[in-house]
Parts: sequence; C-alpha cells; structure tokens
Amino acid sequence: MDLFRLGHPELRALREDAPVHRDERTGLWLVSRHRDVRAVLADPAAFHPDNALTAITPIPRPLLRVLARAGFSLPPTLANNGTATHAGLRRLVARFLTPARVAALEPRIAELAAERLDRITGPTADLHPALARDLPALVLLEVLGIRDVDVAALKDWSTASLELFWGEPDPARQRGLVASAAAFHQWLTARISAADPAGDDLFGALRAQGVPLRDAAGLCYFLLIAGQETTTQLLCAVFDAVLRHDLWPRAAEPGMAARCVEEVLRRHPPVTTWRRVAARPATLSGVDVPAGAHLLLMLAGAGSDPEVFTDPESFCPARSDARKHLAFGHGRHFCLGAGLARLEAEVVLRETARRFPALRLASAQSPPMLGLLSFRAPLSVPVVLDGRGTAGQQRIIDAVGAS
Repeated sequence: MDLFRLGHPELRALREDAPVHRDERTGLWLVSRHRDVRAVLADPAAFHPDNALTAITPIPRPLLRVLARAGFSLPPTLANNGTATHAGLRRLVARFLTPARVAALEPRIAELAAERLDRITGPTADLHPALARDLPALVLLEVLGIRDVDVAALKDWSTASLELFWGEPDPARQRGLVASAAAFHQWLTARISAADPAGDDLFGALRAQGVPLRDAAGLCYFLLIAGQETTTQLLCAVFDAVLRHDLWPRAAEPGMAARCVEEVLRRHPPVTTWRRVAARPATLSGVDVPAGAHLLLMLAGAGSDPEVFTDPESFCPARSDARKHLAFGHGRHFCLGAGLARLEAEVVLRETARRFPALRLASAQSPPMLGLLSFRAPLSVPVVLDGRGTAGQQRIIDAVGAS
C-alpha cells in the first residue's frame, strides 16, 4: 500500500474493511473512520502528539550533524506539544488570529487577489504560480506583523521542509533539503534574536513573553510553513474541484464560494493525514492498539465516512453536514489558522470567478499532485481564461455599460 498516494477508492476500502490497519512497510496504524479519528484527537492523554513533526524518512546521522551545527531543533511547541507549555504558547499565537483580526483582513485579501488577477493576460494561465503560490504567505506575514521577508525564499524554504519531513527523498535530495531547513532555522533564530520585545509582531511577542530562543524558533519554523503552504494547497484544490465539478459559473454567487471551500475541505483536504502515539493500550473499532503504536489518522478518509455524511462520495456545496469534517483537526490542537484559511480561499475564489466568469480547465486530465504523507493537492491548475479579460479591459466594459 502506497501511503503517499492513497485515493478515495483505497480510503473507502480501509474504512469499510480495515478501519484500524497496521501498515507492514511503515509500522503505522491507519485509522480511517470518522468516529475513531475524532476520538483519538479528542483524547490527548491517551494519544500524544509527540510524533506529529517527526521526519517520515529517517534523516541520516551525518545530516543530523549538519542540522545540529546550524542550531536546528524542534522542541515541543504547538503541533507536537503534549506538555503543559502548549496552552500558553497557543494563546500567544492565537492573539494574532482572533476572529475580528482575521475578518478585518478580507479587503486586503481581495486587494492582493486583484493585484495578481491584473497580471493574468491569457489566453491561458496556471493559477498556482499566478495566484495561489505567494498570496497566503503575504497574508500570514501581515497578520503576524512580520515585515521585510523575502517571500520567494520563504516559499523555497517551506516547500523543502515539507518534503524533508513528510516526503521520501533519496539521500542526495535529503542533503539539499537539510541545507534549506538549516538556513531557514538560522534565519528565524537571527530574526527572533533581533526582534523588539515592545514590537507588534510575533517575533517581538515571543521575546516579550520570555519564550526561550530554541522554543521560539521551533514554534515559528512550522507555523510559518503550515500557516501558508496548506492555504496555497487549499487554493489549488478549490480551483481544481470547482472547475472540475462544473461549478465555476456559480462561484461568484453570494455564499457559494464559502460553501465550495467547505466541501473541498471535506472531500479533498490538503492535509490528508496526521499522526499520534498511543500512550496506553486502546481499542478502536474493535481493534486492540498497543501502547507506543504510531497512528496515522486518515483525515481525508474520515471526510467521506457515510456514518457522518449523507451521500459522501458526491461533491455537493449545498450539503448541511460539511463542517463535520476533520480537515483542521479537533480538540486542543485544532488548527489556529482555520478561520484565516477559510477566508482566504473564499475571497480568492470569489474574486477570481468575478474576474473570469467563463474560466475553464485547460485539460480534463488529472493534474500532477503533491504526494507527501500528510499533504496532497494539485501542483498546477492550468486554465483557459475565456472570460471578460484583464482588470483593465473589464473596467472599460463596466464603464461603457454604465454610460
């Protein structure tokens, strides 16, 4: 079984025939039913998050020494933290992601989308580099108050880190990924060390709270990766799904973009799996799981569980039960950026559909996919515009129509 490329047929078979299944190649216990995944996430005492950020492909000792020389470490902070320090660190980050602060970003997200849509002149485009790649990083940096960042470098660092920790790189590839991870961590350490504790940014807040530098850098390392890479992936998944299901003409209707985003999160979530360690023996769906077992929670499979969702195989933005999915996790580790990701995807989809109402996929073939253990999304969204043209052209059309 190739855990890096599981599709809906394989996930359905696991749910129905082997809801708790030990994969012999990796030793991971695959948990695929919604009720079991939710129960594991809801019980941090019985199922610890310690392995959440452990590299799937072991990093050889010489490369570990490269990371050590760079001061690289990932102490328990957020996703991998089952200790008493988790709540305080989470509260510190949550101050930057309150519902009011996120809602206030809507005009800015629309502005960033418009700037990128202005540059699309057609007749064809790839919505990944044109729109989805850097916009989430810019939004995240703004909401965290972090300035003067080379966004292209951040994207290179973050994509390399995802592959290093959730991919299957060969030794030669690992060397390059380790060098990138080390450079990113060193940049973070330098920026946090130089931050003003009286400043209004996340780095300054970490200094003001007296968070040890090692912990602060570890927290920011995956926060600055997951906080924008998964949204890039979500945007690509949303574009592809809405176009592939012939819903594009309706995407600009009031409320439709938000419903489409929620259905993509249910059916095609960018975060497909997550991990936990059994702290003690447990029983899930009648299967005994030993203490110390490493669990792989099939978030994508849980989103199509017929015990929870009506007609789960259908892509239906009108469904009332979509928000029961577990794409953002559950319990004390529920994704802090869920509201921001939802808003970004909704606004960008809506604005793109308004600008190019007749946009269509350039090919009916399935796109190349990011194939990491816990992350899956289209790597490109090639489209034919067939629409009203560029922003400048549309302003002329609107002006003529109003005269």
